[in-house]
Amino acid sequence: MFEKEKLERLKEKREAFDKLLEKRLQKRPERKEKFVTDSYIPVQTVYTPLEIEGFDYEEQLGFPGEYPFTRGVQPNMYRGRLFTMRQYAGYGSAEETNKRFRYLLEQGQTGLSIAFDLPTQIGYDSDHPMARGEVGKVGVSIDSLWDMETLFDSIPLDKVTTSMTINSPAAVLLAMYLALAEKQGVSLEHLGGTIQNDILKEYVARGTYIFPPEPSMRLITDTFAYCGEKVPAWNTISISGYHIREAGSTAVQEIAFTLANGIAYVDAAVKAGLEVDKFAPRLSFFFNAHQDFFEEIAKFRAARRAWARIMKERFGAQDPRSQMLRFHTQTAGCSLTAQQPMVNIVRVAFQALSACLGGTQSLHTNSYDEALALPSEHAVLMALRTQQVVGYEIGATDTVDPVGGSYFIESLTDEIEQQVMDYIQRIDELGGAVKAIEEGYMQQEIQKSAYEYQKEVEEKSRVVIGVNKFVSEYEDPTDLLKVDPAVAERQVEKLSALRQERDGQKVAEALKNLRSVAQTDNNLMPYIVEAVKAYATIGEICDVLREIFGEFQQQVVL
Repeated sequence: MFEKEKLERLKEKREAFDKLLEKRLQKRPERKEKFVTDSYIPVQTVYTPLEIEGFDYEEQLGFPGEYPFTRGVQPNMYRGRLFTMRQYAGYGSAEETNKRFRYLLEQGQTGLSIAFDLPTQIGYDSDHPMARGEVGKVGVSIDSLWDMETLFDSIPLDKVTTSMTINSPAAVLLAMYLALAEKQGVSLEHLGGTIQNDILKEYVARGTYIFPPEPSMRLITDTFAYCGEKVPAWNTISISGYHIREAGSTAVQEIAFTLANGIAYVDAAVKAGLEVDKFAPRLSFFFNAHQDFFEEIAKFRAARRAWARIMKERFGAQDPRSQMLRFHTQTAGCSLTAQQPMVNIVRVAFQALSACLGGTQSLHTNSYDEALALPSEHAVLMALRTQQVVGYEIGATDTVDPVGGSYFIESLTDEIEQQVMDYIQRIDELGGAVKAIEEGYMQQEIQKSAYEYQKEVEEKSRVVIGVNKFVSEYEDPTDLLKVDPAVAERQVEKLSALRQERDGQKVAEALKNLRSVAQTDNNLMPYIVEAVKAYATIGEICDVLREIFGEFQQQVVL
């Protein structure tokens, strides 16, 4: 890419520059002992073609919409359509969350993203003893199709795409959504959206698991097969690095462990008899936009290129859509501070910009008060407006990959990709992602990184404004969102009414059929859909599967 003679002259000039710089530093030392990214990749004073002298444009960069997709998955990216603007929302009852959804859609949000409460995430009904104190607290409570109908009241499913952060019982929530679409008269062939459905990262970083790995993987491949036939436009999984990063990983670990999990899902689907080019186009990913602005941009680009090569070279995927890494991004919740919360608006804006420059397909921006409570209406509107400013006002979406060709960005992209592939090789040597998780490898790596990060904050070598530098007197925040304590009581009453009104015999028959098929190798999805349509609850369905599959017991990793 660069002429040999010019590179030789540049090396001479660089040597002279380095000597001049050394003299300068003797008189005026730099403000930090060392400059590194959040993944501890050294950052040089200046970058030139020498850092990428062996750079092959076609092999490493190419054009957007073409292999290896470094510059984006669409030829004209945001010139054709902006990233989908989502705000993760859900709290209390289905009625309350429906109001928030409709408010956000009125304000210009272009996609819905559902947060479920903890009992829903681990497959318990609201009246279960394990649900006490948690109903409606960190998300909306969904016990049955009845709640799903309320959640989407006056929201036509053919006019929005919906993302659901649900994992172990993802098949059940998807079944509810599909049943609701049929009730609305919406063709499943045109239904768009995403279920997270990523159980491996739950064992690593998040903890909302129910079943052991093997039956959990079966549920996932069953959704791949079912949606491939019935719901072809649905994203059947969102392989998530977000929670891995929130648990304390570096940017490199976030991508490496996420792609390793992705490899495990593709392996499982192929072993289940699915053709890679039949299901791989509907795989999607979910990443974190963190604090180190340039590393985050390079991270997204490196992830796209690495996945394209994995799918083409390792799995023989021929369809370009199978090679594309399409991803949703959420700004870093763990970077938000309770101290000086308005500063979080600035943090979120830069994180959102890094996701945009990195080529995300959809985006969620966190609200400034999320370190204190669930987002208030004012805070969530400000977060949505941040996305809209990035999308419409500042010119960042006018050209594709505007940072492409930067010596720093390309060098950093190459380095991140290399370190990611080194991690994946190590995981392969351990026997793959599932084995690495069972042995605690990923968990230990994340714990080490989280410890180092916190140590730097406490030693003040890593600056966090308002926490260890530029600290001001703490003020009690006002206008925080508070979930009505009566939500749980009302939800339990609603659940009791449902059980009295539904056809009990029909529910029993559907659960009996599900129990029978769970003991075979047949696809579970049609039977889960049958149970959901009979108004069986999430707890009843998951209890049947618990009976057959058992429950996962986490090993303590130190």
